[in-house]
Amino acid sequence: MSDAFFYQPPGAPWPKILYQDKDLLVIEKPSGLLSNPGRGESLQDSVQQRLAQQFDPLYLIHRLDMATSGLMVFALRKKAEAALKQQFASRLVAKTYLARVAGIPRVPAGLIDLPLAAAPQLATGLPPRHQVCLVDGKAAQTYYRLLWQDHASALLQLKPITGRSHQLRVHLASLGHPILGDSIYATPEQQQAAPRLLLHATELTFNQPYSGERLYFVCPPELPLFGPSALPVLFSGEQMLCPTAEIQQG
Repeated sequence: MSDAFFYQPPGAPWPKILYQDKDLLVIEKPSGLLSNPGRGESLQDSVQQRLAQQFDPLYLIHRLDMATSGLMVFALRKKAEAALKQQFASRLVAKTYLARVAGIPRVPAGLIDLPLAAAPQLATGLPPRHQVCLVDGKAAQTYYRLLWQDHASALLQLKPITGRSHQLRVHLASLGHPILGDSIYATPEQQQAAPRLLLHATELTFNQPYSGERLYFVCPPELPLFGPSALPVLFSGEQMLCPTAEIQQG
């Protein structure tokens, strides 16, 4: 686990706008940048703060961990904000992530079904932690599928059913396969195996708030960090829903 948190947001790349209509924006968030401002002057620089310089009003719909890269959606109108947040709350939004993890899972595809709860703070100044808690944790489920492997790591496609804090990171660490570059849940050796957290929000699907049209977005990960450049990393989300997948439980 890392020492006290010290925020050093990247100057570049700026959040990249991938799609815009009268109701919403879809952007690519860089790793290392907060989704929204934190508490204190040193934590104001964020995706939301940067976009707000160009778009007013702007409404935050959901968050990605600071170290995670990939797709985010923002609303440009109040009614769109309410509609999009309702879709997230009702689990009508489909999200797919890619993660490169330490080691190779024994089972190539499955459902991780482990409840999560906040973990006690070990010291002041450290980032919040979460843990598997079978007694009073909140339900958390993640489908995973092995896409590629080398001798010491694997690329996984992840489809979270729930949206708990640090869900993907804790679930994978609980299987003994932390995400490479994870400064909270990986060992020092696993942290040093990558220059950043290798977790990327690669697919996002939801309904346009006004027309109801189903919108689908894809954002490829950074290669070769996530795998060889020739790797066909994007698979249909339908392949994740394996009725015979092994369930990993405590």
